[in-house]
Amino acid sequence: MSPKNFLFILSDQHHRRFSGTYGHPCVETPNLDALAARGTRFENAYTNCPICVPSRASLATGRYVHDINFWDNGHPYDGSVPSWHARLREQEVLCESIGKLHFKGLGVDHGFCNEIEPLHVVDGIGDVLGCIRTNPPVRDKVQELRTAGGGDSSYLKYDARCATHARNWIKDHRNHEKPWALFLNFVCPHPPYIGPIEFYNRYKNMDFPLPPQWEPTNWPTHPAIEEFRRFFSFTDGHTKESVRRVSSAYMAAVSFLDQQVGAVMTELHQCDLAEETCIVYSSDHGECLGARGLFGKFTLYDEAAAIPLIMAGPGVPNNKVVQTPVSLVDIFPTALDCVGANLVDEGLPGCSLFNIANNSNTCVERTVLSEYHALGSTDAAFMLRQNRYKFIYYVNGPPQLFDLERDPFELQNLSTKKKYSNLTISLEKHLRTILDPEEVNRRAHKNQEALIRASGGVDTIRAKGAFDNSPAPGENPNYRIH
Repeated sequence: MSPKNFLFILSDQHHRRFSGTYGHPCVETPNLDALAARGTRFENAYTNCPICVPSRASLATGRYVHDINFWDNGHPYDGSVPSWHARLREQEVLCESIGKLHFKGLGVDHGFCNEIEPLHVVDGIGDVLGCIRTNPPVRDKVQELRTAGGGDSSYLKYDARCATHARNWIKDHRNHEKPWALFLNFVCPHPPYIGPIEFYNRYKNMDFPLPPQWEPTNWPTHPAIEEFRRFFSFTDGHTKESVRRVSSAYMAAVSFLDQQVGAVMTELHQCDLAEETCIVYSSDHGECLGARGLFGKFTLYDEAAAIPLIMAGPGVPNNKVVQTPVSLVDIFPTALDCVGANLVDEGLPGCSLFNIANNSNTCVERTVLSEYHALGSTDAAFMLRQNRYKFIYYVNGPPQLFDLERDPFELQNLSTKKKYSNLTISLEKHLRTILDPEEVNRRAHKNQEALIRASGGVDTIRAKGAFDNSPAPGENPNYRIH
């Protein structure tokens, strides 16, 4: 394949199943569906960490979180580890970003030739309160559930501006003499759970399926999940009505997101760049939407850890579904492969998605890793997806094993069954060939404790409080004492 333009579109918190192409019976995503129809859909794609900042750091560097020490929302990417955008710039490829990056910001060089209206972490620091993992203050998120519905928000306005920026950028670079790379970032459907009223009204009275184990009587009793529920006060205000209202608002935001993607795709076609540009769409992580008594991300269940990943354009098979497990670390080699740049970094765990899409039958045995070291958890959790099985290892907690072919909603933990004891042992051994879970957990805690001390100590951080969501550019964070 000759070098082509690379357009990477990243949303925030898009639950994989909430799109037409991934099988949702109600949510309308005609533009993402059309992208998948003329390209390849990766059925088993995962984030490498189900929370914004470390996920985006892992995406940027093509390395796992434990390799780069960007553990949580208080450790943003700062350019110290080479990124794919820096490698492109080094090789004189025009590479710019539009929208939410959630990097350190504040004049730090993240590797782009230019950042257009970026959204970075607050004050170049982010959420340090989330680094307190022993006796942390409760983070009351119930208010977001109560205010969910139809309306307008700064995030909706911001995403519309980002789509306009992207359309103008494409027009300005339609005659660029060499292949370019554009990293386009949308915030939607990230909370607050507000969707445009015209979309919200479309969904609010629909009979759509509710998430697995949403009813309190069916909540799983695993200690890590119970810890998340206590931490965010999700045991309060969790009703069928709140689950339906949040889901309706969320679907409205997804349809709005799809609309923005469609506007950018239209511009590509109008500028005669569709056949000269490879498009990849994905998200930084998913969203629980009430599953197992949780809202937000944070867990390694598929609601939060699985992501949509669609690829289309020259060199990509049409209307193909790939079962091979993939993850966000695969974007690094894919970007370089697309524009014809040299992959100079050694030891990267990722693989070009072009290779996987065109040779998927040879890659079925591939294993992907996700991990979590952030707010709502006392200790680390690690996930391996291998073939039909998902294995979750909790430091200081019981493991979980799911057969996703027979149990796609992860309702039956097989790790306690004698029949699966050898498989459970084997997958833990495999995990330990990649990392030492206990050592990584200790290192994450050590780094987080150091950041807490550097930020004035636990009492100072508690007194400052926390903000619900990173504000759009030009707005100030709304700190609350929980």
